[in-house]
Amino acid sequence: MAIYEGARPRGGLLFPRPAALPAPALPRRRRRSAARARRHASRVGLVLGGIVLTFLLAFFSLAQSVRVSATGYDLERLSAEQGQLEGQRQQLISDLNRLGREPAIRKKAIDGGLAPLGRPLVVPAR
Repeated sequence: MAIYEGARPRGGLLFPRPAALPAPALPRRRRRSAARARRHASRVGLVLGGIVLTFLLAFFSLAQSVRVSATGYDLERLSAEQGQLEGQRQQLISDLNRLGREPAIRKKAIDGGLAPLGRPLVVPAR
């Protein structure tokens, strides 16, 4: 182990300080190394972090508003489709009521090329 001038032995629970050595007479330095060297933390990182955080919040807000708009458009489209289907349903009910009567059936048969039956033909048994 190399010994440097001014080095002090470690003290603590795992490495107890030898009882023969006196406590160091030098005062401990309490200031951080950046403050001792008169260097200050750069604020560029904080500014960049703030810009990124602001961008993320704005992007999240935009995504939520787009989702709400898309949901609104879907509701409008589905409401219009429901109205259209209800109109078709009413039209079909009306057609069934109109075409289900006997005169309408007779007219459709004549338009389709069918003729009314003549007198019945009775065939005598042999």
